[in-house]
Amino acid sequence: MPDKKTIEKARKDKREGKSPSTQAGEFVHEEIDKIRRGEHGARSTQQAIAIGLSEARRAGVDLPPPKKGKVKESTRKSAEYAYEAGQGERKPKRRPRVSKAVSKVLEHEPKGTASHEALAQQAKRAASRRTAEERSAAAKKAAETKGASGRKAAAQKAARTRAHHA
Repeated sequence: MPDKKTIEKARKDKREGKSPSTQAGEFVHEEIDKIRRGEHGARSTQQAIAIGLSEARRAGVDLPPPKKGKVKESTRKSAEYAYEAGQGERKPKRRPRVSKAVSKVLEHEPKGTASHEALAQQAKRAASRRTAEERSAAAKKAAETKGASGRKAAAQKAARTRAHHA
């Protein structure tokens, strides 16, 4: 169950005109934090991201499930279910025993999958699968929706990072 704060952040992103994937990012952040706090683990960084995306879909973020052939059929079905539940098209069945079993399994998974290094590697892999044109378009859209104060903060952060690396 996501925090009220996370849901509010996602709603704020929606009001600001940011994309559904950005809104879902808030839920992914929360999931990463949970792993870092040791509440549970994840077998891979992708699993941690997938849990966050599922939470987002269930919370009503307009993030459609992946197209056929893009991912495993079971993954697509699961995403479809979460999406429909979030859009109010179906009433999710409560399954406490299954929920508890999943939680127990996740507790024993590694916590290192949410480390800065692991996330950086995942981001690099994901970016390498996109074309330069797609990456450029995403950056341009991000700059547009950031606003003046957001751009200034990003520029200051970039300057700090450059100084730190130098």
